[in-house]
Amino acid sequence: MTLIEIMVVVLILGMIASLVGVKVFGIFQKSQRDAVKVQMNTFKGALDLFKLNCGFYPSTEQGLEALLSPPSVGRQCKNFTPGGYIESIPLDPWGNPYVYIAGSGGAPYDIISYGADGVEGGEGEDADIHLSDFRE
Repeated sequence: MTLIEIMVVVLILGMIASLVGVKVFGIFQKSQRDAVKVQMNTFKGALDLFKLNCGFYPSTEQGLEALLSPPSVGRQCKNFTPGGYIESIPLDPWGNPYVYIAGSGGAPYDIISYGADGVEGGEGEDADIHLSDFRE
């Protein structure tokens, strides 16, 4: 093989690799968003059980931690389930904590992942993801 033939083969392989890489990266981003949706739905189920037993949703100050142990601030839950409503509060797929806000936008609460950058706002991979994005 000549040097030109080798360069053509390397160029073609590079083009193929870049096309595959873009596709794989897109699939990875979608899987992270899907993981957020699953985690938020898990929180939603646990919050609904909390409300069923306690008669109210946790306040913003009580946060998601109220799903692990009885709230130590604000309104107290007399019928808190021993062991809590969820085993642990996972971080989002980017390693950032979820944000719980009570009484948000006409809903009893919202849960937010601030995306890859962990900062409010942003676009693309850094865009915020709200539980309300998945409500129908």
